[in-house]
Amino acid sequence: MKIFGLAGWSGSGKTTLVQQLLPVFVARGVTVSTMKHAHHAFDVDKPGKDSYVHREAGATEVLVTSSKRWALMHENRNEPEPDMADLINHMTPVDLLFVEGFKAHAHDKLEIHRPSVGKALLANEDPHIVAIATDDAEGVRAIATRALPILDLNDIPSVADFIIDHCTLSQTKQAVPDGAA
Repeated sequence: MKIFGLAGWSGSGKTTLVQQLLPVFVARGVTVSTMKHAHHAFDVDKPGKDSYVHREAGATEVLVTSSKRWALMHENRNEPEPDMADLINHMTPVDLLFVEGFKAHAHDKLEIHRPSVGKALLANEDPHIVAIATDDAEGVRAIATRALPILDLNDIPSVADFIIDHCTLSQTKQAVPDGAA
């Protein structure tokens, strides 16, 4: 399973890029999963549901399943947050795992950078960033201290091509041209 990260400041468009890339990879026959790190408390469960009641009552793990999907919720219960490698071990192997967040982990990453957000370029400090996707190539070139490929954030097929080449993924289907069904 190839692991490839998407890094960038809040508001840079990481989630939007993942949303646009996923159907391109699927159309090309690449199986893909995602892992997202949240810097805040979150809950995928709803108060009042049986699974929520089980967790609130003290269950360490609750697995909910149906004919459409299953989800495993694990409570850390004052234990340290698991590291990225431990979490990956819980995932079903696929061709490509997109990781959003986990900035400190040593895996290859694409930085999504919009100079209009007004934040520093992460690639200047993170040696694991292998390319930058941006809506302002000239602005990025002006502040970059490393020579990296700069991709057009709005050219999704080209961003996908870069990731496929970088991760040495094989494609089993041809890309669907824009506008074709």
